[in-house]
Amino acid sequence: MSILNKAEKTLGRKQYHIKCGVGDVGEYVLLPGDPARSDMVAKYLEGAELVANNREHRTFTGYYKGVKVSVTSTGMGCPSAAIAMEELANIGAKVFVRIGSSAAIQEGIAIGDLLVTTGAMKNEGTSRFYVPDVFPAVPDFELNQLLIQTARELTKEHDYKVHVGISATDDAFYGETQEWIEKLHKLKIQNIEMEASALFTIAHLRDLRAACICGVSGNLVTGEVIYETTNDKLVEAWDKEIKVVLETFYRFEEWRKQGVVE
Repeated sequence: MSILNKAEKTLGRKQYHIKCGVGDVGEYVLLPGDPARSDMVAKYLEGAELVANNREHRTFTGYYKGVKVSVTSTGMGCPSAAIAMEELANIGAKVFVRIGSSAAIQEGIAIGDLLVTTGAMKNEGTSRFYVPDVFPAVPDFELNQLLIQTARELTKEHDYKVHVGISATDDAFYGETQEWIEKLHKLKIQNIEMEASALFTIAHLRDLRAACICGVSGNLVTGEVIYETTNDKLVEAWDKEIKVVLETFYRFEEWRKQGVVE
């Protein structure tokens, strides 16, 4: 019996799901869920090219202030997000920031605000294939520190707030009952999203850097939600978080050049 080693078989080759190979992506990658948001990111990249478009994974590569940057959509949930990160890492990507939308579950957080995750509660199954349940899911400290700093700095020029706290990464959007949301609220969880904990886990195991910033789509404890009409403030929040992450990547690359980080 010769059992296939997926890690060895896929490293440095054209990837099965994202359809990208070595040289197609930069070391810095934004990870939206929705493929349409890859196009939003591409508008901010110089010389942006559509590298691949397969399944839920839509990838563009270009430059921001001279730094090679890519964006790959992950689809919804941890399984497809994990696949995207693994395959991007196989071809040279090293620094990842999830850009998403998220429901707030604490008072004082409004639609259109930005949420930066300091740690993720693992209410999902993907991480269990990698680490024990008790293993923490946290972002890279240095990258997240710079992300928070950059986001707060840009709030001086724009009309939105930045909130920093622990997120819950849930598997079942419609399985979140009132009782479940109340429990998370009492635990002082800041928001609920669907990918961060798996991305943090894989990044840690593969010596990558990962962080997460989301725009607020609604607040489940105040009842401020928009489901049937266009959520204009959320669309604006996506635009804001893209600008924050691109500037974070640029500043992080400057840190690397100066020897502040490796």
